[in-house]
Amino acid sequence: MATTRRSPLAIIFVTIFIDLVGFGIVIPILPLYAQRFGASPLVIGLLLAIYSFMQCICAPLLGKLSDRIGRRPVLLVSILGSAVGFLLMGLAGSLWMLFVARIIDGITGGNISTAQAYIADITPPEQRSKRMGLIGAAFGLGFIFGPAIGGLLSRVSLAAPFYFAAALAACNATALFFALPESLPEEHRGRVRERVSLAQVFHEAGSRSLLLVMATYFVTTMAFSLLTATYPLFTQRRFGFGAMENGYVFAAQGVLGAIIQGGLLGWLLKKASDRRLVAFGALALAVSFFALPLSLSTTALFLATAGMAASHGLVAAPLHGMASRSVGGESQGRVLGLMQSAASAARIVGPVLGGWLLNIDAARGAAWFGRTPYWVASGVMVVGFGLAMAL
Repeated sequence: MATTRRSPLAIIFVTIFIDLVGFGIVIPILPLYAQRFGASPLVIGLLLAIYSFMQCICAPLLGKLSDRIGRRPVLLVSILGSAVGFLLMGLAGSLWMLFVARIIDGITGGNISTAQAYIADITPPEQRSKRMGLIGAAFGLGFIFGPAIGGLLSRVSLAAPFYFAAALAACNATALFFALPESLPEEHRGRVRERVSLAQVFHEAGSRSLLLVMATYFVTTMAFSLLTATYPLFTQRRFGFGAMENGYVFAAQGVLGAIIQGGLLGWLLKKASDRRLVAFGALALAVSFFALPLSLSTTALFLATAGMAASHGLVAAPLHGMASRSVGGESQGRVLGLMQSAASAARIVGPVLGGWLLNIDAARGAAWFGRTPYWVASGVMVVGFGLAMAL
């Protein structure tokens, strides 16, 4: 029994790691890539937001579909969609083609919630927060290798990282097709056909508790997506960083995320509850966001960035564990799809808000550039801390 559980867990970890390498390649490159087509910070925010808008609509549908037909086919289709989206980004000759590519990628981008549902299928409830940390560790490792690869390939051309990400996603889909077994038993799929109402999912979870978890995840993701959308522009303006330097910074964030969520989280959960970890992480994020635009040296910049990476690692996995434990096995895909939908909605608001606020700062000079968006994000995380305390 232990072997059958470990083996699929290792496969799903590798699958998400490879997927996140492709995603991580894009993060430091896309804002600078879009500037080639004359995109302003606000338009860049919209470009990042359109992906999340499509995810917001489609993630619950993909989660429900995975409850109905199984996790494996949904994972396969979503990764193939990412391959097509990356390829179109590399081929883009205009800004509208970039938007089309991001829309395609967003429609099929529900693989994280499906992977989380897969882990919930094969994990006892009391171990789910720890196991959800594996997804966070895959994120972290993806952000180690992805941005670093993107930064190096950007020296060939700004389009080269997208072609590499497309090839990587295609290889990932091939490996998943041959190596990953289905996790959702047929009898659970049969029960889903009788329980199709999202209202019933909320009722089963306890509507107030699930809404608080989703609200906390929403504000945290909104603040963090504001950071990822504006960070390359902020460091370029303040410190002269290019795609390669930003790639290395995001890679360092990934190292911290992997250490926290893949290594320390299990130990921390033995010392403190999910709620306390989420509350502490939210408060630490608020402090780190406030400190970031006050950085006058690269050392101060890296310390503030490290604080955000470590703090975010304490929030995401425990929230997913709490959401997963709130419902039965037949509803895992839908409830975790709702979590991803909340995150996707936050990634619509965050980049657009960040781009708009950065536009305002652009007229105030280099010393002010970045203060408004990151101080707003700090205030948002104070709200997140209040929500976490109410969990």
